[in-house]
Amino acid sequence: MKTIYKRPEVLTEAITTYCGGCGHGIVNKLMAELIDELGLKEQGILVWPIGCSVYADKYYKMDAICALHGRAPALATGIKRAQPENFVLVYQGDGDMVSEGMSEIMHAAVRSEKFTVIFINNAIYGMTGGQMAPTTLWGQKTSTSPYGREEATSGYPVNMAEIMAGMPGVCYSERVTVNTPQRIMACKKALKKAFQLQLGGRGLSFVEVLSPCPTGWSKKPVDALKWIDEYMIPIYPLGVFKDAGEVKGE
Repeated sequence: MKTIYKRPEVLTEAITTYCGGCGHGIVNKLMAELIDELGLKEQGILVWPIGCSVYADKYYKMDAICALHGRAPALATGIKRAQPENFVLVYQGDGDMVSEGMSEIMHAAVRSEKFTVIFINNAIYGMTGGQMAPTTLWGQKTSTSPYGREEATSGYPVNMAEIMAGMPGVCYSERVTVNTPQRIMACKKALKKAFQLQLGGRGLSFVEVLSPCPTGWSKKPVDALKWIDEYMIPIYPLGVFKDAGEVKGE
């Protein structure tokens, strides 16, 4: 019988710690598929953050390291500069990147560091109790904004894909989501291009993924998928915001 699909070889048998309905597991699987397809297991180094994916090094049969809160781009900078032949993948959530680590990601972009960043935006601090994040939407209720985020006191949601697109050192910036099968495939396509641009020696490549967080949002998983369409995408529109070069081999 012909095998149509199988578990990516780079994945371990470890059970993930992600909540039911969370988008992290989907993105982790897409990453694993691409690592296998592009042959990146031996040359790849994964840099994980503090957050919902803090234990993700257990899920992959390849080199990985966990950075201090927000410091993944700084750590990745040292790795990539010391070992430029390696494929370096940074994975961060919105609290980790846009709050604690905003300086690190911005300066990595300023320097045009040649690694890839996957940014998971679920508009909330998922791991630590559902607090308001810099990406939390106006009016969104969290454990620290029980009456909804107010523009006058908390400012605006941060649109990272657009910000990164405006940085000369960033070669690629796209925002995708994983709330439908079609969009999951579009997410994989964006990740593949970001990976290939790094392999081609281009600047920093950046993919933002709008991800459901049923636990943090206090919603059923199906309702969380709909919430992305109804509330997140109007603030965080999908699309390519910068594409400054051809991928390796094209």
